[in-house]
Amino acid sequence: MRWACCLSCVLMLCAVPVMAEGGKRFTLVIDPGHGGHDHGAPGAISIEKNLTLRYALAFGKLVETHCPDVRVVYTRKRDVYLKLFDRAEIANREHADLFISFHVNAVEGSHNVRGFQSYTLGRGNTTGNKGILENLDVAKRENSVIYMEKDYQQVYKGIDLNSAEGDIMFEFIADKNREKSVELARYMQREVCKATGRHNGGAHQNNLAVLRLTSMPSCLLELGFISTPDEERFLNTDAAVNQYASGIYNAFVQYKNRYSNKNSVPYKTIPTEGQQLPEVVPDEYREASQTTRRAVPMTKLVPAKKVEEQPAQTKEETKTQEPQVQPDGRPVFKIQIMASPFPLKKGDKQLKGLSPVESYEEGEYVKYTYGASTNYNEIYRLRKTILDKFPEAFIVAFRGDQKMNVNQAIREFKSNR
Repeated sequence: MRWACCLSCVLMLCAVPVMAEGGKRFTLVIDPGHGGHDHGAPGAISIEKNLTLRYALAFGKLVETHCPDVRVVYTRKRDVYLKLFDRAEIANREHADLFISFHVNAVEGSHNVRGFQSYTLGRGNTTGNKGILENLDVAKRENSVIYMEKDYQQVYKGIDLNSAEGDIMFEFIADKNREKSVELARYMQREVCKATGRHNGGAHQNNLAVLRLTSMPSCLLELGFISTPDEERFLNTDAAVNQYASGIYNAFVQYKNRYSNKNSVPYKTIPTEGQQLPEVVPDEYREASQTTRRAVPMTKLVPAKKVEEQPAQTKEETKTQEPQVQPDGRPVFKIQIMASPFPLKKGDKQLKGLSPVESYEEGEYVKYTYGASTNYNEIYRLRKTILDKFPEAFIVAFRGDQKMNVNQAIREFKSNR
């Protein structure tokens, strides 16, 4: 009897978006996590509830400005407490087409884990890059706010992660929207990491309550780690807010253009803050009208952590030239193809046969670049030729040994032509 009741509730939830699909504007529900007496994860200079509100409002503003056919609904726009059930209920009541929840990650006792992650409803499988934390730990932390609610035992009946009944119950809902949610998470990982230069923590699936209780495609974003000092400082800057909001907006636009038929003209993405780039372009990609100079070497590689499965680099292999600056100070564009927590040996299979490849160290990671030129157009064309091997490769820019904003570098390139 209990299962029959659960099943009927699930079928009712699944029916809501179908009945409401026709003849309405696309509705986006934005959920800034935590709030009020639920502070979320604490940092040294900030708390999660304030960061989630700031980032959620910035993203929502971009959508309101650039997408006139989208109705934006916020679960909160100020510092108030909301139950997880109420957040999901707002989305269900508004017949939302998409639900995005903002959070900030934390790891107790660790000050060096970093990365942007996204979560969709599922059993705890990880897709994309290997996750920094066990998915179950994240699920327990995000769901723990349930216990602040007086009637949690009644409202969240059946939410036991280990319940076979519960597994089947959320599977009904997940099956309907999983494909769209997972696709959105992929867009988020690509666009946010491209816009911010942050480590890609991967797209994951888990049984998070705020996602489980919604009846539409949904995604929970973990912007970064408030427990890591440099990442917390970055999250508290205006530049980070702009970069994240732009990246999340671009992911949303790609999702909407693909899955919604409620706008006749596809929306365009907006420029985002750039990241890193390489030099040395094959002759066939050089422009005859402009003489390009030799590669600008990256910053020196500092010995990184050794991984047992990977042979360490020899002294000869890690040797780099001293950084040089273009005589006229022009930016050098490169293609960043990957990042690794440890140095790769020359010719490593992860480089997929690309040569020459340069590297530099940033934070905890060694980042690898291909190609280098002061001519942006050459690098732009070169990048297209390696997308089959590195589909998420992106262009970065350097002035001497210092990484710079790629948009500024492009503006300089255009003004100097």
